[in-house]
Amino acid sequence: MLQERRSKIIQKIQQTNVVKVSDLMEEFGVSIETIRRDLEYLEEKNYLKRVYGGAVKKGFNTQEPAYKRREIEKEDEKKKIAVAAAELVSDGDTLFMDVGTTVLETARQLGSKKRITVITNSTLTAQALIEVNPENRVILLGGELRNGDLSVSGYLCDNSLENFYADKAIIGAGGITIESGITDYHLAEANTRRLMIRHSDQVIIVADSSKFGVIAMNRVCPVSDIHTIVVDGSLPEKEAQRYRDKGLRVCFAR
Repeated sequence: MLQERRSKIIQKIQQTNVVKVSDLMEEFGVSIETIRRDLEYLEEKNYLKRVYGGAVKKGFNTQEPAYKRREIEKEDEKKKIAVAAAELVSDGDTLFMDVGTTVLETARQLGSKKRITVITNSTLTAQALIEVNPENRVILLGGELRNGDLSVSGYLCDNSLENFYADKAIIGAGGITIESGITDYHLAEANTRRLMIRHSDQVIIVADSSKFGVIAMNRVCPVSDIHTIVVDGSLPEKEAQRYRDKGLRVCFAR
């Protein structure tokens, strides 16, 4: 079965150029981690290149999808995740919110919260928070502005961040696995996320199911540093239970 499955994955990627982890899970009836191991093996054998949510045939662009494209991908799932994540925020909370399309959508769902303070390195998130409730207190970290997602990062950002502490951090992820933890595509953003996690009482990861089983280049933290994951209903219950067994709370957005 193992060799047959991997042979079929090779055939599929040769025909379509791209395969998704979720599609392979459904087709073969196996777990995310099983597909991840298959793709790792096939990458080692030079058949493909693993990317966000799946794999591509060698020679395809393997960078993180452009921000505007990510903003419209899984739009419905992200909105449901954002609504569920917003329910975990209490009046008077101080929050860290980082860069990411799901985090941005969560900011748009915080209009009913009172007396919250948000510290962020995303100009888009800062703008969204003020638009939904002008009484929100927003602290925008300084640093080098990055084109695309209009976030700030680097030494100035992290140096400022060292002076703040928060009740909760609402963080995105490039990839999530039990073994590798939370990972990200950008070194500077991974460092900023790591600081936010270190300076928070509770850490909430907001991520759609395509992020599970993916390992991005830069490690942010182990799963033991996370308290809650908010994910869409497409994540198999068996996979969710693996994270619960590690002590995490997994909230499904319905």
